[in-house]
Amino acid sequence: MTRDDPPTVHVRVDHAVTAKDSTELWPVYAAVFGDWPDADAWREAVWERHCAREGFRLARAHDTDGLVGFAYGYTGQAGQWWTDRAREVLEADVAAAWLGGHFELVSIGVLDRARGAGVGRLLMRHLVAGLPQDRWLLMTTVDASDPARRLYASEGWRVVGPGIGEGRVIMARRRTG
Repeated sequence: MTRDDPPTVHVRVDHAVTAKDSTELWPVYAAVFGDWPDADAWREAVWERHCAREGFRLARAHDTDGLVGFAYGYTGQAGQWWTDRAREVLEADVAAAWLGGHFELVSIGVLDRARGAGVGRLLMRHLVAGLPQDRWLLMTTVDASDPARRLYASEGWRVVGPGIGEGRVIMARRRTG
């Protein structure tokens, strides 16, 4: 796949994952984010907890060579780390309007070889298709020229406040239709 080719991927959305699914996902996660030293640390600290949350969804994009990207999220609630930290940094009225029972888009990751071909957009659209939650949230870079941030804006997401940590913003979108 080159940047000039249309995406030739198959996207699948699941509401639960197996150990085999997690094993398949790890190399792509590590290549895109590189924020955990190994698969075991990532699974124990983040992945297993996220997979068990209410409303969990995982979208995976495969081409003929294998997994090229993923997106996942779940229902955000009070008592969860991100929701509670977001409540601390957002204006009170914004937090009240958006947090709790929202869909939290946690991550979208696409391998370098598949970037720029619409795979991230395809993953996001599949992930949120048919969501029961009417409020969707994510956190991203403050840099409006960043490709991911431009993707979110082009799909109707808007900044609702500062993010957790320097250089971050929280973006939100309401379900349409």
